[in-house]
Amino acid sequence: MTKPRPFVVDPETLARIRPLASRDVARVANMHAASMGDSLWAKLGPSFLAALYRALLTDPDFIGFVYEEGARVKGFIAGSSDSHGLFRRVLAKHWRELLIPAARGLYSSPGILRQLLMTPAYFTRSAPTGEKIEAESMFCSFEPHLRGKRISGHINKVLFDELYARGHTKVKITTETTNEAAIRQLTSWGFMDQGSFFFYGKKMRVYVLDLEKSERVDPIRRYTQSA
Repeated sequence: MTKPRPFVVDPETLARIRPLASRDVARVANMHAASMGDSLWAKLGPSFLAALYRALLTDPDFIGFVYEEGARVKGFIAGSSDSHGLFRRVLAKHWRELLIPAARGLYSSPGILRQLLMTPAYFTRSAPTGEKIEAESMFCSFEPHLRGKRISGHINKVLFDELYARGHTKVKITTETTNEAAIRQLTSWGFMDQGSFFFYGKKMRVYVLDLEKSERVDPIRRYTQSA
Protein backbone atom coordinates (compact mmCIF):
# COMPACT_ATOMS: atom_id res chain seq x y z
CA MET A 1 0.00 0.00 0.00
CA THR A 2 1.35 3.43 -1.00
CA LYS A 3 1.94 5.74 1.94
CA PRO A 4 -0.46 8.73 1.76
CA ARG A 5 1.16 12.07 1.08
CA PRO A 6 0.77 14.89 3.63
CA PHE A 7 -2.40 16.86 2.98
CA VAL A 8 -1.81 20.33 1.55
CA VAL A 9 -4.46 22.71 2.88
CA ASP A 10 -5.89 25.44 0.65
CA PRO A 11 -6.72 28.43 2.93
CA GLU A 12 -9.60 29.58 0.69
CA THR A 13 -11.28 26.18 0.79
CA LEU A 14 -10.74 25.90 4.53
CA ALA A 15 -12.33 29.33 5.03
CA ARG A 16 -15.55 28.05 3.47
CA ILE A 17 -15.91 25.31 6.08
CA ARG A 18 -17.71 26.01 9.36
CA PRO A 19 -19.62 24.08 12.02
CA LEU A 20 -23.04 22.76 11.07
CA ALA A 21 -25.70 24.93 12.74
CA SER A 22 -29.47 24.75 13.20
CA ARG A 23 -30.03 27.08 10.23
CA ASP A 24 -28.41 24.44 7.99
CA VAL A 25 -30.66 21.55 9.00
CA ALA A 26 -33.20 21.78 6.16
CA ARG A 27 -30.51 22.05 3.51
CA VAL A 28 -28.42 19.23 4.98
CA ALA A 29 -31.49 16.99 5.28
CA ASN A 30 -32.36 17.53 1.62
CA MET A 31 -28.76 16.85 0.52
CA HIS A 32 -28.65 13.71 2.64
CA ALA A 33 -31.92 12.44 1.16
CA ALA A 34 -30.86 13.23 -2.41
CA SER A 35 -27.37 11.71 -2.28
CA MET A 36 -28.02 8.75 0.02
CA GLY A 37 -31.52 7.84 -1.09
CA ASP A 38 -30.88 4.09 -0.90
CA SER A 39 -29.77 4.27 2.73
CA LEU A 40 -32.18 3.48 5.56
CA TRP A 41 -32.30 6.95 7.14
CA ALA A 42 -32.80 8.61 3.75
CA LYS A 43 -35.76 6.34 3.02
CA LEU A 44 -37.54 7.88 6.01
CA GLY A 45 -37.51 11.19 4.13
CA PRO A 46 -36.20 14.76 4.53
CA SER A 47 -38.63 15.58 7.35
CA PHE A 48 -37.25 12.75 9.48
CA LEU A 49 -33.68 13.67 8.58
CA ALA A 50 -34.28 17.29 9.56
CA ALA A 51 -35.67 16.18 12.93
CA LEU A 52 -32.71 13.83 13.36
CA TYR A 53 -30.10 16.50 12.65
CA ARG A 54 -31.83 18.97 14.97
CA ALA A 55 -31.65 16.33 17.71
CA LEU A 56 -28.03 15.46 16.93
CA LEU A 57 -27.02 19.10 17.25
CA THR A 58 -28.06 19.08 20.91
CA ASP A 59 -25.52 16.39 21.83
CA PRO A 60 -21.91 17.34 22.65
CA ASP A 61 -20.56 14.19 20.97
CA PHE A 62 -21.99 15.20 17.59
CA ILE A 63 -19.53 16.90 15.25
CA GLY A 64 -20.78 18.39 12.00
CA PHE A 65 -19.33 20.77 9.42
CA VAL A 66 -20.65 22.35 6.23
CA TYR A 67 -18.95 23.70 3.13
CA GLU A 68 -20.55 26.77 1.62
CA GLU A 69 -20.07 29.02 -1.37
CA GLY A 70 -21.91 32.30 -1.70
CA ALA A 71 -23.74 31.72 1.60
CA ARG A 72 -25.18 28.45 0.21
CA VAL A 73 -24.32 25.10 1.79
CA LYS A 74 -22.98 22.77 -0.89
CA GLY A 75 -21.60 19.96 1.21
CA PHE A 76 -21.50 18.58 4.72
CA ILE A 77 -19.95 15.96 6.96
CA ALA A 78 -21.39 14.50 10.16
CA GLY A 79 -19.36 12.56 12.70
CA SER A 80 -19.20 11.76 16.37
CA SER A 81 -16.71 11.28 19.15
CA ASP A 82 -19.00 8.51 20.50
CA SER A 83 -21.46 7.33 17.87
CA HIS A 84 -23.03 4.57 19.97
CA GLY A 85 -23.62 6.82 22.96
CA LEU A 86 -24.76 9.64 20.71
CA PHE A 87 -27.60 7.71 19.10
CA ARG A 88 -28.61 6.09 22.37
CA ARG A 89 -28.98 9.49 24.04
CA VAL A 90 -30.66 11.14 21.05
CA LEU A 91 -33.30 8.43 20.79
CA ALA A 92 -33.93 8.51 24.53
CA LYS A 93 -34.26 12.30 24.71
CA HIS A 94 -35.86 13.14 21.37
CA TRP A 95 -38.04 10.15 20.47
CA ARG A 96 -41.16 12.34 20.55
CA GLU A 97 -39.77 14.74 17.94
CA LEU A 98 -38.58 11.83 15.79
CA LEU A 99 -41.69 9.66 16.08
CA ILE A 100 -44.12 11.52 13.79
CA PRO A 101 -41.71 12.12 10.86
CA ALA A 102 -40.46 8.52 11.23
CA ALA A 103 -44.07 7.24 11.11
CA ARG A 104 -44.69 9.25 7.94
CA GLY A 105 -41.57 7.77 6.39
CA LEU A 106 -42.62 4.26 7.37
CA TYR A 107 -46.07 4.86 5.87
CA SER A 108 -44.39 5.64 2.54
CA SER A 109 -41.86 2.78 2.86
CA PRO A 110 -43.33 0.15 5.23
CA GLY A 111 -40.81 -2.45 4.11
CA ILE A 112 -37.98 -0.77 6.01
CA LEU A 113 -39.47 -1.32 9.47
CA ARG A 114 -37.61 -4.59 9.97
CA GLN A 115 -34.33 -2.94 9.01
CA LEU A 116 -35.03 0.00 11.29
CA LEU A 117 -35.43 -2.35 14.25
CA MET A 118 -31.98 -3.76 13.50
CA THR A 119 -30.27 -0.41 14.01
CA PRO A 120 -29.11 -0.94 17.64
CA ALA A 121 -27.10 -3.98 16.50
CA TYR A 122 -25.04 -1.85 14.09
CA PHE A 123 -22.52 -0.82 16.73
CA THR A 124 -21.68 -4.42 17.60
CA ARG A 125 -21.67 -5.69 14.03
CA SER A 126 -19.42 -2.89 12.79
CA ALA A 127 -16.83 -3.18 15.57
CA PRO A 128 -13.58 -3.98 13.70
CA THR A 129 -12.06 -7.23 15.04
CA GLY A 130 -13.94 -6.60 18.27
CA GLU A 131 -12.06 -3.36 18.93
CA LYS A 132 -14.06 -0.51 20.47
CA ILE A 133 -13.57 2.64 18.42
CA GLU A 134 -15.89 5.41 19.55
CA ALA A 135 -15.04 8.07 16.95
CA GLU A 136 -16.85 7.69 13.63
CA SER A 137 -17.47 9.59 10.42
CA MET A 138 -21.12 8.85 9.70
CA PHE A 139 -22.49 10.87 6.76
CA CYS A 140 -20.88 12.99 4.06
CA SER A 141 -22.29 14.55 0.90
CA PHE A 142 -21.39 17.22 -1.66
CA GLU A 143 -22.95 18.67 -4.77
CA PRO A 144 -21.75 16.68 -7.82
CA HIS A 145 -19.88 19.59 -9.43
CA LEU A 146 -17.50 19.73 -6.46
CA ARG A 147 -16.12 16.24 -7.06
CA GLY A 148 -12.42 16.17 -7.85
CA LYS A 149 -11.79 19.59 -6.30
CA ARG A 150 -10.43 18.27 -2.97
CA ILE A 151 -13.37 19.75 -1.07
CA SER A 152 -14.23 16.43 0.58
CA GLY A 153 -10.57 16.01 1.51
CA HIS A 154 -10.58 19.35 3.32
CA ILE A 155 -13.78 18.71 5.27
CA ASN A 156 -12.57 15.22 6.18
CA LYS A 157 -9.34 16.70 7.50
CA VAL A 158 -11.28 19.22 9.59
CA LEU A 159 -13.29 16.37 11.16
CA PHE A 160 -10.27 14.12 11.72
CA ASP A 161 -8.21 16.98 13.19
CA GLU A 162 -11.08 17.76 15.56
CA LEU A 163 -11.36 14.14 16.69
CA TYR A 164 -7.61 13.87 17.22
CA ALA A 165 -7.62 17.12 19.21
CA ARG A 166 -10.36 15.64 21.42
CA GLY A 167 -8.07 12.76 22.30
CA HIS A 168 -9.17 10.07 19.85
CA THR A 169 -6.43 8.02 18.24
CA LYS A 170 -8.58 6.17 15.67
CA VAL A 171 -11.67 6.90 13.59
CA LYS A 172 -14.01 4.40 11.91
CA ILE A 173 -15.98 4.60 8.68
CA THR A 174 -18.29 1.93 7.25
CA THR A 175 -19.34 1.82 3.62
CA GLU A 176 -20.97 -0.56 1.18
CA THR A 177 -18.53 -2.87 -0.58
CA THR A 178 -19.90 -1.63 -3.92
CA ASN A 179 -19.08 2.03 -3.17
CA GLU A 180 -15.82 2.10 -5.12
CA ALA A 181 -15.44 5.90 -5.03
CA ALA A 182 -15.64 6.00 -1.24
CA ILE A 183 -13.23 3.08 -0.90
CA ARG A 184 -10.69 4.80 -3.17
CA GLN A 185 -10.85 7.94 -1.06
CA LEU A 186 -10.52 6.00 2.19
CA THR A 187 -7.47 4.07 0.98
CA SER A 188 -5.90 7.29 -0.31
CA TRP A 189 -6.18 8.66 3.22
CA GLY A 190 -4.52 5.58 4.68
CA PHE A 191 -7.62 3.89 6.10
CA MET A 192 -7.07 0.18 6.70
CA ASP A 193 -9.66 -2.42 5.72
CA GLN A 194 -10.82 -4.17 8.90
CA GLY A 195 -13.19 -6.67 7.34
CA SER A 196 -16.79 -6.97 6.24
CA PHE A 197 -20.20 -7.51 7.81
CA PHE A 198 -23.79 -7.75 6.61
CA PHE A 199 -26.27 -5.12 7.70
CA TYR A 200 -29.56 -3.77 6.36
CA GLY A 201 -29.35 -6.52 3.75
CA LYS A 202 -26.08 -5.16 2.36
CA LYS A 203 -22.46 -6.21 2.57
CA MET A 204 -20.50 -3.50 4.35
CA ARG A 205 -16.81 -2.94 5.04
CA VAL A 206 -15.17 -1.32 8.03
CA TYR A 207 -12.25 1.05 7.55
CA VAL A 208 -10.11 2.50 10.33
CA LEU A 209 -7.63 5.37 10.25
CA ASP A 210 -4.89 5.61 12.88
CA LEU A 211 -4.95 9.34 13.62
CA GLU A 212 -1.69 9.22 15.56
CA LYS A 213 0.26 7.71 12.69
CA SER A 214 -1.36 9.67 9.86
CA GLU A 215 0.78 12.46 8.40
CA ARG A 216 -2.43 14.08 7.17
CA VAL A 217 -3.96 14.65 10.58
CA ASP A 218 -3.07 17.27 13.20
CA PRO A 219 -4.59 17.83 16.68
CA ILE A 220 -6.32 21.10 15.79
CA ARG A 221 -9.67 22.47 16.97
CA ARG A 222 -10.52 25.27 14.57
CA TYR A 223 -14.06 26.11 15.62
CA THR A 224 -16.43 26.26 18.52
CA GLN A 225 -19.36 23.96 17.80
CA SER A 226 -22.67 25.79 18.11
CA ALA A 227 -26.27 25.06 17.25
